Amino acid sequence: MPDKAGAPPRAWQRMLSGRRLDLLDPSPLDVEISDIAHGLARVARWNGQTRGDHAFSVAQHCLVVEHIVRRLKPDADRTTLLMTLLHDAPEYVIGDMISPFKQVMGGDYKLVESRLQQAIHLRFSLPAQMPAATRKLVKRADMIAAFYEATRLAGFTVSEAGTYFGRPRAVTPDSLPLEPMPASETEAAFLARFADLEARAGRPNGKG
Repeated sequence: MPDKAGAPPRAWQRMLSGRRLDLLDPSPLDVEISDIAHGLARVARWNGQTRGDHAFSVAQHCLVVEHIVRRLKPDADRTTLLMTLLHDAPEYVIGDMISPFKQVMGGDYKLVESRLQQAIHLRFSLPAQMPAATRKLVKRADMIAAFYEATRLAGFTVSEAGTYFGRPRAVTPDSLPLEPMPASETEAAFLARFADLEARAGRPNGKG
């Protein structure tokens, strides 16, 4: 629906930082980590169908996946960990659609998501496209996180979750931050982890 008679539909969103992000042609200059953290901490995974007093947010999921990547690959460098933390970052704008609905939406959704991801990567001096090896690692960690979220929070049986996500190998749920947290706490934790990884840029080999 046009904003005004004869005007094209509005394709941008105003962020709390004051930035105005164009969803169809996103600029890295309009991406702010504060907006990403704030938005992701308020987007619910599993369409909100999880146990607990708080929604299990996309921001908390990203922290879980980054934690798993560190356990799968203890020598993972700063770039890999930052891309992992930001692997679902476009959802601060477009929300978290469950996989069955993504299949219905088809290519247009994936195109918008891909453009946003590239803009986010470029904003933080990361490769526009995630390297194949990193993508495989993040996907493995993502499926492990999904299995534990599904069985511990979303009401899936172990057998059912195993069918859709595979049964985790090598990573147990101990120490994973799976207890849903208030949005403000998750936002702060996400920003703190991002700041820690950003700070590694000045350390030898990005470690520390």
